[in-house]
Amino acid sequence: MSPRGRVLCVGLVCLDIISVVDSYPEEDTDTRCVSQRWQRGGNASNTCTVLSQLGVPCAFMGTLAAGRVADFVREELQASGVDAGLVVVHANCRAPPSSVVIANRRTGSRTILHSNRDLPEILADDFSKVDLGPFRWIHWEGRNGDEQLRMIARVNEMNRRRDPGEAITVSVEIEKPEKLDTHQLIGHGDVVFISKDFAKHAGYNSAEAAVRGLYGRVKRGGVLVCAWGEQGAAATGPSGEVACSPAFPPPTLVDTLGAGDTFIAGVIAALSRGQSLQEALTFGCRVAGKKCGVQGYEGLGELC
Repeated sequence: MSPRGRVLCVGLVCLDIISVVDSYPEEDTDTRCVSQRWQRGGNASNTCTVLSQLGVPCAFMGTLAAGRVADFVREELQASGVDAGLVVVHANCRAPPSSVVIANRRTGSRTILHSNRDLPEILADDFSKVDLGPFRWIHWEGRNGDEQLRMIARVNEMNRRRDPGEAITVSVEIEKPEKLDTHQLIGHGDVVFISKDFAKHAGYNSAEAAVRGLYGRVKRGGVLVCAWGEQGAAATGPSGEVACSPAFPPPTLVDTLGAGDTFIAGVIAALSRGQSLQEALTFGCRVAGKKCGVQGYEGLGELC
């Protein structure tokens, strides 16, 4: 990929404290963990990790509080091959976002308790200082929708001054139904990723039904993608044809934390390399399936 083929992911980075247990604990009991580890998390951060594994040069933009945890997160980004130069540090904030994750070894489920005390999100003013020249694709994890629309508007203005072949592709992820301000992003991405939860909230009971029913809300010429866990994924674009892919579960389910972020990275990697929507959808499902069979994200690059 050329120097201008880099991907920028904008969103959350946090500290995940992951406790692996044999079975989900009952309330008010004392349970011994099988293992426990610290791991960098956050949707956009995880997507960067996988993109790097897949050989796609990428950078992450998000916010951090100052301190030892922030140092750990930045070092881990760099160790994963992710450019952390656009991270915005807020020295006056008390603590970084963190998630306590209970991972059930028997079922592969993960239960997440997230905390974010006072750390602000990336703002349009922060984004206005970024040199967009090196990037060919920018992905937003839907968080503070109004601010993110202003960031996307800046990219669109730049694209209007470029030849079509030099335009920056915009993708967005809409995950949580309760974050109403992010729903507006569905009409502003060249590639829009919607979650199973968002689709069900909108009244759909399958990925294929969701992309058919919601495609009218996507910008003209855009692509809509919906993953549905163990039932695979579906996508559609300007042609109106719906691409579908089954899931590719691993022989043993080990760790589902970040599987959705992995799927998004797989689709972005394939589309950015010029592959068809069907090829990208299948690749995303394959990468996500492989991720569910390992702890963390190691070894995903073997699929390239």
